[in-house]
Amino acid sequence: MTLRRALVGALSSIVLGLGLPVATASSAAADPCGFYETGSDAYYNHCTGDGSHVVIEVEVWGPNHERCVVPGRTWLGAADKIDGAFYTGRTC
Repeated sequence: MTLRRALVGALSSIVLGLGLPVATASSAAADPCGFYETGSDAYYNHCTGDGSHVVIEVEVWGPNHERCVVPGRTWLGAADKIDGAFYTGRTC
């Protein structure tokens, strides 16, 4: 066994032994906070624990528009039509 494999195995044992949330990291990567795209769709994920609704600016080919979003994932449209989205600093 190489030193590299031994270190990886030891680190894995420590992480599992401490009960660190390994599965949570993969689900967080699936729905990151803020703007993200899948293969065909664009989303904005408003990550909050206070239930606030916020205004985002949606960047499109043409005039941008604002939208009020609730906590969680909001579908913005087809990924080829949406260039991005960002929080404007305002609630709604």
